[in-house]
Amino acid sequence: MPDALPAKPQLIWKTLLPSGGLGGIAANDKYVILGHRDFSDFQDVFHCLDAATGKSLWKIEYLAVDGLDYGQSPRATPCIVADRVIFLGAMGDLHCVQLETGKILWHHNLKSMFAVKADMPWGYCGSPLIVGDKVVVQAGGKEASLVAFDLQTGEVVWQTAGAAPSYGSLNIGQLGGRWQIVGHDVTTLGGWDAATGKRLWSLTPPIEGDFNVPTPLILDGKLLIATENNGTRLYQFQADGTIDPTPVMQNKKLTPDMSTPVVVGNRLLCVNRFLYCLDVANQLKELSRQRDKALGDYAAMIADEQRVLIFGDGEILLVDATKDACPILARQKISDTKVDVFSHPALVGDRLFLRNGPVLQCWSLADEAAANSSQSESVSPTLP
Repeated sequence: MPDALPAKPQLIWKTLLPSGGLGGIAANDKYVILGHRDFSDFQDVFHCLDAATGKSLWKIEYLAVDGLDYGQSPRATPCIVADRVIFLGAMGDLHCVQLETGKILWHHNLKSMFAVKADMPWGYCGSPLIVGDKVVVQAGGKEASLVAFDLQTGEVVWQTAGAAPSYGSLNIGQLGGRWQIVGHDVTTLGGWDAATGKRLWSLTPPIEGDFNVPTPLILDGKLLIATENNGTRLYQFQADGTIDPTPVMQNKKLTPDMSTPVVVGNRLLCVNRFLYCLDVANQLKELSRQRDKALGDYAAMIADEQRVLIFGDGEILLVDATKDACPILARQKISDTKVDVFSHPALVGDRLFLRNGPVLQCWSLADEAAANSSQSESVSPTLP
């Protein structure tokens, strides 16, 4: 995470894609991977580019046609695991691919494999979760609500009956002395044993209708949930691994419908029209709330132990999370027009990979001299 933002934006390369997209970007120091649609909007495309130059290395394309709200583009973020990468498309196509070459190692369509009948107007949204040598997804079948696949072979390790998926991602951690997968199905919050998939507990929120997009956070053996109808609350667990249904802390004012909070020390930060800062050590008390022209209903955030990068409407904000007021230390314009960044960016060292509509960009957050040196060594694809 940078201590400051460069005085001038330092664009290393950019490349034009056939479409924009909703799914996040996965990257390491060699590869950048993301999903989009082809020009005809009939196919999903998962695309791997060289992180240094933006040169296209390989693509996986397959027919995927539906009538989803908000377009047909993949929603889930690809997951890089050693020499493999896992993709999940909005229509349920799950691929395991060799990272270097793009060779397909195994593939399943969740809808057809598990006879999924649930109505999912936004499609599959949650990103695959890696649990040891397993890939866990919310398939949404009556007898296969959650499914774990063997990472190497693609064979089913376990599956658990239940309901259709929500529109958020799962998480994993130790709660009540048990390693559990936690997240939402279409109506309830739940925990599943990480080894067997057995459902350990279920909690129905007081107010119905949450889309359950924000990812649950695990904080020192407690579970933090933030949703648009039931607010932000922190739960503790019993010794047998089941949840205590009464929150130990609650804040009814922070009600994000899409933004996942981040926690730095004892401060929780989240964007929902304002930048909220809550005290995790004191009943989720509101420490500050600030409005900014770059902040709307949603913002992606990347945090370290002191600072938070917030990706707003056409701007990047660098925030000091060590102070209750969470002051904005610096800001950098990345677009001449307001751009909603729904696709979560990736930060690798000082390189920021960001989707700006149909354009994938690589920015340097290093000082100007270092960025210019890198830029002179790379080949930037030219936009038409």
